Amino acid sequence: MANGMCIFPNGSIAVAGGPALGSLPGTSLPYRTAARGGSLAGFYPTDTHQSDFEEPARNEKATQARSFERRQPFCGIIGRSSSLLRTVQDIETVAPTDSTVLILGETGTGKELIANAVHQCSPRQGRSFAKVNCAAIPSGLLESELFGHEKGAFTGALTRTIGRFDLAHEGTLFLDEIGDIPLELQPKLLRVLQEQEFERLGSVQTVRVNTRLVAATSRNLLKMVDDGEFRRDLYYRLNVFPVRVPPLRERVEDIPLLVEYFVEKFASRMSKNIEVIPEDSMERLVHHSWPGNIRELQNFVERSVILSSGRTLEAPLSELNHALVLGKPPMATLDEAQRTHILDALERCNWIVGGQKGAAVRLGLKRTTLAYKMKKLGVSRRPL
Repeated sequence: MANGMCIFPNGSIAVAGGPALGSLPGTSLPYRTAARGGSLAGFYPTDTHQSDFEEPARNEKATQARSFERRQPFCGIIGRSSSLLRTVQDIETVAPTDSTVLILGETGTGKELIANAVHQCSPRQGRSFAKVNCAAIPSGLLESELFGHEKGAFTGALTRTIGRFDLAHEGTLFLDEIGDIPLELQPKLLRVLQEQEFERLGSVQTVRVNTRLVAATSRNLLKMVDDGEFRRDLYYRLNVFPVRVPPLRERVEDIPLLVEYFVEKFASRMSKNIEVIPEDSMERLVHHSWPGNIRELQNFVERSVILSSGRTLEAPLSELNHALVLGKPPMATLDEAQRTHILDALERCNWIVGGQKGAAVRLGLKRTTLAYKMKKLGVSRRPL
């Protein structure tokens, strides 16, 4: 059986066929110093009990088979933090439906991976998964890209072309950076979401489709609505089921897993045998702020693998110091980050704690839980 890792509910870790795990000094974050001692393709925490790995030797093969199966990735999503698990639970809840999903998160957090997970967990998984980055296509061409065009519809339209809504018929269409869609195109998008029909450019014939929409944005759409940059009716039509993707600074305990996964991935691609991640390097990576989130971490690890000539990862840690010199603040403590996040939610909700429009709902917490955290973090009233 391939080497693998299982994370128990109590936080302990077992590596099948791999070396022992260590802990970062001053933290309880476990990590594996030998990067190639086990598979880290990702995992989905389920009800796994330590007793599953302590059966008699005569049942060892059956035990290993079950434990390996439990370690299979959940659509490639890597992590075990509570904030990420809430996102996974949201995916499992909404995926079996045909409802529109709006994925919210900072740039580099992996919103496309979440969109793909929604598709793969849905009844449409055997159908098309079409993708459009609304920010990467000129506004004059985006309508044709989405809805298609007839021959002669505009200069250069030499043939009839079907759009992404057609391609995703009975499947899923992922619109990344939905906040960049032009204002004049938004009514047509609203219509296809509500009526599941549209006309191609240059045609009067109505096309009906059965397409599930998953949209994503790193922008504040509600603020764009207030500024007149985004249609309010379209916003509410998209915001049927919002799924928040946490930034990397809110899932610090996932960083060792991500680092090891990327080391293994790039070392294999470059035919290198990197087996050790130095303890001090891992500690520095865990405590860096990563404003570019997972994309920035991935690029840094790839650069580290390129620079490594032996069995030990040689990470250019001086670059992290340079980032601080350029004015990027060190990562806040967990309590500081939680306090800032709670204050932001309270401000957005006009300091309403409970109810449907309260901060507790926005944060995905019970009102009593939020009240407890506010008391613990010293958040008692609106700051002057």
